[in-house]
Amino acid sequence: MPIDYQSSGVSLTAADEAVKRLKSLVASTRNPNVIGDVGLFAGAFRLPAGVKKRPVLLSSTDGVGTKLKVALLAKKYHTIGEDLVNHCVNDLLCNGGDPLFFLDYYACGKLEPAVLEDVVRGLARGCVNNGVALLGGETAEMPGLYQVGDFDLAGTIVGWADEDELILGRGIAPGDVIVGLPSVGLHTNGYSLARRVLLDNARLDLNTNIQELGTTLGDALLEIHPSYLQAVRALRQEVAIKGIAHITGGGLEGNLERVLPEGCRLEIQYGSWTEPPIFHLIRRLGPVAETEMRRVFNLGVGLALILSSEDAGKIIGREFAGWRTMEVGKIEAKDN
Repeated sequence: MPIDYQSSGVSLTAADEAVKRLKSLVASTRNPNVIGDVGLFAGAFRLPAGVKKRPVLLSSTDGVGTKLKVALLAKKYHTIGEDLVNHCVNDLLCNGGDPLFFLDYYACGKLEPAVLEDVVRGLARGCVNNGVALLGGETAEMPGLYQVGDFDLAGTIVGWADEDELILGRGIAPGDVIVGLPSVGLHTNGYSLARRVLLDNARLDLNTNIQELGTTLGDALLEIHPSYLQAVRALRQEVAIKGIAHITGGGLEGNLERVLPEGCRLEIQYGSWTEPPIFHLIRRLGPVAETEMRRVFNLGVGLALILSSEDAGKIIGREFAGWRTMEVGKIEAKDN
């Protein structure tokens, strides 16, 4: 009997069905700058004329880590795409970028069109909410490399900025203040440790209502990683932001160190802000040492901004696009 692609584990029929399911979702993210129809070999995007004086492109690629495993266990796939888009948007914000378009990569052991549709539904929602075009992507069915039921998800975002308005941390100096925008939970980092503590060791069920969380464990772990785009845009209308760090793996200190110039050090005021309850649960059930909690998790600060003390005084305690700013630390001179 002849061997075909289907018997080798790859279904072209499923791929065709997936394309039909996704076309309208992708189309919903398009704007006048997108050139051509859905499904071209390469996406084309027109840079608006006269918007930036000295335009610079910025780009970033990321994934959602083992948060995917929680989604797979819970069989809830409609939020992780939005997680991914928002995560990538926040990375652009750190250097002053406005997002333009997004491309995704979805790889699996066996293509299930309904699952992919749910994932792309989240991608499309994230793109629409951030004014981003879902310009293209790749769906790869790779039996033997991925187990049936498993998939991976990654994305690339491209944005732009005026070169003179890039945020590169160059003006950061001792005396500056670190201002935080709150997180809603783990976002997209630390899930390997969280799963080990909560699912493997404590043997909690994702469907269990946890009183201190105010919801099920699964819903708390799958809380969508928010975008801070509108908040940062509003803040930049009022103050000069010297540096921004997206608080992902590495915690506050690990990510803020990436924007800190020579001669400066961080003084973080741990305990001065309210942490989402998921962190208390992980800390207690581990138990996980405080040094490790600080090194792995955002602990309640999703985005950290560095401003002069004068500018910080203008905005601390105020709300910007629904996010209340809070002081989380200072920049001090490094001891020789």
